[in-house]
Amino acid sequence: MSFAVVISGAGPNGLMLACELALAGVRPLVLERRTEPSGEQRANGIVGQVVRLLDRRGLYARLTGGAVRPAPVPQFVFGAFPLPLRRLAENPVHAVLVPQREIEKMLAERAAELGVTIRGGHELVGLEQKDDHVLVDVEGPDGGYQIEARYLVGADGGRSMTRKLAGIGFPGVTTDTTISRTAHVTVPAEFRDAATGGLRVPGYGVIPPFLHHRTERGLIAYAPFPDGRTLLSVNTQDVPAPAQDLTIAELQAAFTHVTGGAEVQLTEPTGDGPHLLRRLHGGNTRLAERYRDGRILLVGDAAHVHSAMGGPGLNLGLQDAVNLGWKLAATVHGWAPRGLLDTYETERRPAGDRVTMHTLAQRALVGPGPEVTALRTLFGELLEQPSVLQLIASLIAGSDIEYDMGAGPSAGTGRFAPDPGPATRSGRPLLVDDTGALAGTVAPWRDRVDVVSAPVAGAPVMLVRPDNYVAWQPGDAGTLTDALTRWFGAPALT
Repeated sequence: MSFAVVISGAGPNGLMLACELALAGVRPLVLERRTEPSGEQRANGIVGQVVRLLDRRGLYARLTGGAVRPAPVPQFVFGAFPLPLRRLAENPVHAVLVPQREIEKMLAERAAELGVTIRGGHELVGLEQKDDHVLVDVEGPDGGYQIEARYLVGADGGRSMTRKLAGIGFPGVTTDTTISRTAHVTVPAEFRDAATGGLRVPGYGVIPPFLHHRTERGLIAYAPFPDGRTLLSVNTQDVPAPAQDLTIAELQAAFTHVTGGAEVQLTEPTGDGPHLLRRLHGGNTRLAERYRDGRILLVGDAAHVHSAMGGPGLNLGLQDAVNLGWKLAATVHGWAPRGLLDTYETERRPAGDRVTMHTLAQRALVGPGPEVTALRTLFGELLEQPSVLQLIASLIAGSDIEYDMGAGPSAGTGRFAPDPGPATRSGRPLLVDDTGALAGTVAPWRDRVDVVSAPVAGAPVMLVRPDNYVAWQPGDAGTLTDALTRWFGAPALT
């Protein structure tokens, strides 16, 4: 069997990549070792710039079930510091609360609509890279078989078999001092604060919802979700774990330790599952040495793992997928300019480095001890500065990323574009030109670049890549023709 692209892993990142490839006319084969959706509770939503990107692909409404466009959240958290984002003139932080299983379900449905084949119960077990293809060994329900692929993408998680078989190193930091206890619980009404939605703890106070709450002894996160589920997480460094699996009683004891003796009543969760009951020891922060090895590429957790603080994982991984999708499709179709596929790593690995940096910083800020308390006092004073608050908000959203478009100093080029409207659903490059003066320039690329003539607020003329980053605008060092050739290859039409 032969395919242009094989993707190992049908999690959100692998499915998003499959959708992007299919939009660009390449239908990949997706291999997934699971036969049923995972019952494991993972991400509880999506935070960051990718929320707006999903909206531009028409996927945000499918997640939320409504027609309302995404809006910035008025507050968020960084290192257990509440961030009053409503103070910012331009707030880049968007979020949508939805369980990861619902995200996967939506993306799987969209992939099927686009003609993508997903093989459940089929697992990559070996590979051999050749000059012009990759031989992929697969183990399926009926035994083993081999696939020939022009390209193989590992979207198979932090323990990526693709990465290991390709011999790509995964350096980083492993810590083993923290124990995280997390579970869905039932909290009686008398412990719920009606005014704030927080957790009212007798003799202690109110723990705000959806924010990390740090004390000298550890960290608490209380999340009463709109669908009725309540998640409680407690992180400690000096409360040993028994040999048995986590229980609600153990979680409650850890909570009491972190609050210095204050107690709340917790019981087993009710309603439909799956319900989380998980104890994790330590954590990993790792970044792949490279995102590409010849015809093998990595996206998402296969390329980077880090703390979940602030929920950056899906923002990072899904944007990996959208960045790679159009470039890989262009390479398969044969019109990609020289070196285009290499820009996946040069653009996205620094983004991964930024996330691993700020999640490590957050872990340091929430640690126990008086020296951390002193550091937090100083950091809290810095957050009072509007410029610092803006920097942290941009870091959380991932909107601080600026790609090198070869444009020279030019405000806006290389950054996420103003919304060009419904045309972004196609996944094709766009020239936004409400002047009508550039139609002749772009005409030789009209087989792969669409033109939007309607005005866009703040950007009457711009060239937008499929991942919604500005590739050119008037005033850049190069011409529009230079940018078209740099990103979308030689013209095919006259």
